[in-house]
Amino acid sequence: MLSPLRSRLVKATFLGTCRQVRLASSARYPQAVSPLAFDLHSPSHPSKDEKTAPIIFLHGLFGSKKNNRAISKALARDLKTHVYTVDLRNHGESPHDPRHDYVAMTEDLLAFIDQHGLKEPTLIGHSMGAKTAMSAALRSPETVAKVVAVDNAPVDVTLSRTFASYVRGMKKIEEAKVTRQSEADAILRDYEESLPIRQFLLGNLYRSPEDGIQRFRVPLDILGRSLDHLGDFPYKNPGEARYTKPALFVRGTQSKYVPDDVLPIIGQFFPRFQLVDIDAGHWLISEQPEAFRQAVVSFLQDPETAQ
Repeated sequence: MLSPLRSRLVKATFLGTCRQVRLASSARYPQAVSPLAFDLHSPSHPSKDEKTAPIIFLHGLFGSKKNNRAISKALARDLKTHVYTVDLRNHGESPHDPRHDYVAMTEDLLAFIDQHGLKEPTLIGHSMGAKTAMSAALRSPETVAKVVAVDNAPVDVTLSRTFASYVRGMKKIEEAKVTRQSEADAILRDYEESLPIRQFLLGNLYRSPEDGIQRFRVPLDILGRSLDHLGDFPYKNPGEARYTKPALFVRGTQSKYVPDDVLPIIGQFFPRFQLVDIDAGHWLISEQPEAFRQAVVSFLQDPETAQ
């Protein structure tokens, strides 16, 4: 039986509404909002303190820090390091802001690193979180030790129409003023057949204590307006921004987001990148958690990726 994970080294080829608060360091990161909500997962016997060489794990669109709880605990255990799972702006328990693009999310992330005094973090991000991690590494390479980008690439793409469909379905749920998650699921079934994806989206629901109605934590209007540019990448010219430290790109072989023809572009921005293919779709962390864990642990423990 074939393993779901295939790894190879790729040589670079040059072909509920939260209140927003601006950081005191606004001169450096004028778009940043604070505080970003986070959970800290610590190993039983850490090799370093929580501020030295931690991992920061970033979710994708409509996700939150709770989605990466299990894999973060596993990585903390295996690597004996601290793992911060973060809610990006307009997601989870982090502040809402009318602006939702990669420049703003990058500033949020770098401000978070500054605010918590984190040294040489490794950034792991899935989908939207991957582009945020890549953008942060390119903007401030001296800050970031390593990058793991999960099923996304530093290129402009058109987002799948399913994301807009999800927003429409979620708005229908709010309009219906349902009180039970089963009612919400029945509505969303018209927009998404997959039960795991529906459960993922409905994980954003909370029950209002005032009237018992199920509402979404994420600002649907803001995220809906942002869809047209969430497929973009803020850096266009590899000659002006390069990250020369180790980077791992993990892609799902059943996904379309990292096709072979973008590998040369990845190599221009990230000349020390490695590629791991996992037999999964876009949601590869949840589909193949063990294969993903092995890929990340192998990469971060590899002496060749040491600084």
